[in-house]
Amino acid sequence: MNIQKSFSGQAQQTVYVVPTPIGNLEDITFRALKTLTEVSVIAAEDTRNTKKLLNHFEITTPLVSYHEHNKEKRGEELLARLEKGESIALVSDAGMPAISDPGYELVQEAIAADVAIVVMPGANAALCALVGSGLPADEFLFYGFLPRKKKEKEAELGRLKSMRATLLLYESPYRIKDTLQMLHVHLGNRQIAVARELTKKFEEYARGTVEEIMVWAETAELKGEFCLVIAGTSSESVQENDLWWSSFSIVEHVTYYINEADLSSKEAIKRVAADRHMPKRDVYQAFHIDQQER
Repeated sequence: MNIQKSFSGQAQQTVYVVPTPIGNLEDITFRALKTLTEVSVIAAEDTRNTKKLLNHFEITTPLVSYHEHNKEKRGEELLARLEKGESIALVSDAGMPAISDPGYELVQEAIAADVAIVVMPGANAALCALVGSGLPADEFLFYGFLPRKKKEKEAELGRLKSMRATLLLYESPYRIKDTLQMLHVHLGNRQIAVARELTKKFEEYARGTVEEIMVWAETAELKGEFCLVIAGTSSESVQENDLWWSSFSIVEHVTYYINEADLSSKEAIKRVAADRHMPKRDVYQAFHIDQQER
């Protein structure tokens, strides 16, 4: 168990999670600027990109890289600095760190080391797109980027198909057309909003059905990262036969993910547990133990 009182007077040995603008530099907060100025070091996903932001606001705090390829080694180095009483600001290239960006591991390691984590509010593309979409925002599921491999992508869309919540996805301009086609095949002709270049000069929303957005995408300028906001399924349409795995036993369900999505048995068990709303240990029992006893 971990109890943290974020503002008990301890100014040092803190990891500050600092959102940065997703396009418009005016979206950074006064508090974020103050923090970036006062911390010992800034851990950035791409130091070149963050340097432009710091130069704009005349901030001279030292930078170190912290990204997907060095997070293990750099995480150890950052924890060592925290143990010496230093403070760290964690930033990504844009938006909230750890949301489809590096940061989760550092936060987890800092908590384990009893270091305070202070998360600041700020820019986030997915929430901007959700509110601007006009689709229900009372219940939503943020997924991020779908897998690149076709079989894994199809498996995930099969799982998401029955969700009643509004779905939030990120996608690159290079895969947006293919993703729209797969959404049409696996989720149907739902209402959808596609947002791009959020907060920037060329901010654009395209709202309509999946079929209408597919037509729009054929002639639209597909630049910048996209946020897709997709209406959830209606409660009337969530029937047992809509669940692509409904005829599978648990063993068959796990085996499908292993063979078709190229997942390890551990990851496949996790997916099956999520699909069936079951504890992972029960799926593990059925797949590894019950099967062996037959």
